[in-house]
Amino acid sequence: MLVAAIALLATPTQAKTNADNPTQQENSASPQVEVLYFHGKQRCATCMAIEKNARAAVSNQLAAEVKSGKVVFKTIDISQKANEKLAEKYQVTWSSLFVVGHKDGKESAKNLTPYAFKQARKDPEGFKKGLVQTVKDLLK
Repeated sequence: MLVAAIALLATPTQAKTNADNPTQQENSASPQVEVLYFHGKQRCATCMAIEKNARAAVSNQLAAEVKSGKVVFKTIDISQKANEKLAEKYQVTWSSLFVVGHKDGKESAKNLTPYAFKQARKDPEGFKKGLVQTVKDLLK
């Protein structure tokens, strides 16, 4: 009984730790990929197109991976104090798009910001295709 009580008390702490560190892999046995869209308070039309198209690509073309927990999409407002450490980790100071893979305890971050700014408004379907391919490559 005491062991069960200790296990129940320990579980919320672990869950909180994972929530506090959004890039921490929850299950080290299977790869996980995060699509991280960083933005500030003010955003231009291209910045909004990056978020809209990245979210759509993940939701629609990677729906099975999202449902299984292997892929997540996160929008991070870098103007909020709670997001400062994450922005510092990826050296983000303005709108940015990162695809971060977690596998075998290692992290692999791909900065798709230049690609996103070039493609998201001009060629949304091409942008989505490239983003989805990057995610799939990190899931291998």
